[in-house]
Amino acid sequence: MVLLVPPALSAETRQPIPEHDSFRWRPALVQSGLFALIEHGGRLAQAGTREQLKGPFWKDYWTSVKGLSGRWDDGDTKICNYVAHPMQGAVAGYIQVQNDPKGMYLEFSRKPEYWSSRLKGLLWSAAYSTQFELGPFSEAAIGNIGMKPGTMAMVDLIVTPFGGFGWQIGEDAADRYLVRWIEAKTELRGVKIVARSLLNPSRSMANLLRLRYPWHRDTRDGVNAPRVYRSAAGPAHPAAN
Repeated sequence: MVLLVPPALSAETRQPIPEHDSFRWRPALVQSGLFALIEHGGRLAQAGTREQLKGPFWKDYWTSVKGLSGRWDDGDTKICNYVAHPMQGAVAGYIQVQNDPKGMYLEFSRKPEYWSSRLKGLLWSAAYSTQFELGPFSEAAIGNIGMKPGTMAMVDLIVTPFGGFGWQIGEDAADRYLVRWIEAKTELRGVKIVARSLLNPSRSMANLLRLRYPWHRDTRDGVNAPRVYRSAAGPAHPAAN
């Protein structure tokens, strides 16, 4: 995956955005669209999804959307519903955060500014999830999920944003307390890369969507920076908590 990221666009040095800048709508929408394209690309690799594309598009799409029932379970596995979908929601949440100058430099804390930032990510995640399930570029449109009774339910619409919110908070906490601790203990670049990437998988995916290395952090320098002890008080960037 790293090889897909153009080195010229993936410098590990931070490029801060002034706090007074407004939310970057265009990059956020492009990154969200790219994420949906990747997800649907994976679905189109399945023969069953491609088979459903043969019917009349709009008629089958509306039939699928109307298949949404008030029931909770959609027949998918628990891993899909309660692990994959929260991770999807967290990726969408990080897309919002990394395009918000008021939130991208904030690390996990009890401060209102942090929670306000991540709640905005929750709203973005909810919008992304709703589009992915029911919109014109959705599972209902591509593959006609919902046309068969029992395949479209409430679980994904609820678990993706709210589970994603919890997952994102967990990754933020792991980055501040665990990943930073690992970085303070070693000079090995490979160890830092693995710690940042694997312990924050959703953030890593969101970084790739903006053409950054998976281990990039807005809150601190890259993995090549000299080892410096940092307290749990947060990053050196003045915008951080």
